[in-house]
Amino acid sequence: MRLGERIREIERDDRLDPAVSRLKRLAERLPSGTVRDMLHGVQLGHPTHPILVQLPIGTWTAATLLDMLPGDHRRSAHALIDIGLLTTLPAVVSGLADWSQQHERQQRVGVVHAATNGVGTLLFCVSSLARARGREGWGRFLALAGMGAVGLSGSLGGHIAYYRASGANSADHLSDLVPQGWHDLGPLNGFPDGGIGESEVGGVPIVVARTGASASALMGTCPHMGAPLAEGERVDGCVRCPWHGSEFRLDDGVVIHGPATASPETFETSVVDGRLMVRLRSPE
Repeated sequence: MRLGERIREIERDDRLDPAVSRLKRLAERLPSGTVRDMLHGVQLGHPTHPILVQLPIGTWTAATLLDMLPGDHRRSAHALIDIGLLTTLPAVVSGLADWSQQHERQQRVGVVHAATNGVGTLLFCVSSLARARGREGWGRFLALAGMGAVGLSGSLGGHIAYYRASGANSADHLSDLVPQGWHDLGPLNGFPDGGIGESEVGGVPIVVARTGASASALMGTCPHMGAPLAEGERVDGCVRCPWHGSEFRLDDGVVIHGPATASPETFETSVVDGRLMVRLRSPE
């Protein structure tokens, strides 16, 4: 059986649910607002976690390679392992923030991903202690074992990120499905004034926010996990996702609060003879 199919078995294993629940309670303690947005990567425009994990993985990989090279690299390898240990905390916290806003199938794999990373980190910690006591042979062996655990964990993380598209823009493909030109969404007064309504163009969902005689229009699918934005609510000039609470500014789609990091595409709007016309906004 392929590795990917074995990982999918983890998605269906409800024995992991108690661990998921405990980790969720821990995630609830993370600060909200700007701090959580930074952990998600809202200011960057893409998730922070994949960047932060490069620090421990990179230093540990370099240390393991130094262990295999001829010459005396003991001090350098030891220093790299310690640097990697120091940089694990921000990577873990950002990953926890993202994980807490995912679906059950991703969270089950995420628990195993976290546990495997924990084993790898522990092995590198013990490797550092062994080196500090002059047991270089054990230090090298433990570092190599740690890299194996981290590599396995990376496969689990890759499954979450790529197979299950966690952190990817779930609405990006919709832009290619919208026909060119202006499209008639119907009478403007058919949309609630001060609220949000929904429509579609070529099968692509659109969320409409009417304010008196004008309206704003955004792609109706949340980029975070694909939620229908028309089922959300209008808050302070934004539409709030009904699933995970991401907020997007109605005027231009800018992400105000995560966990989403990508902005939904916006539409130009025009009212002609009382009918709302929209056209996908061209990239500037």
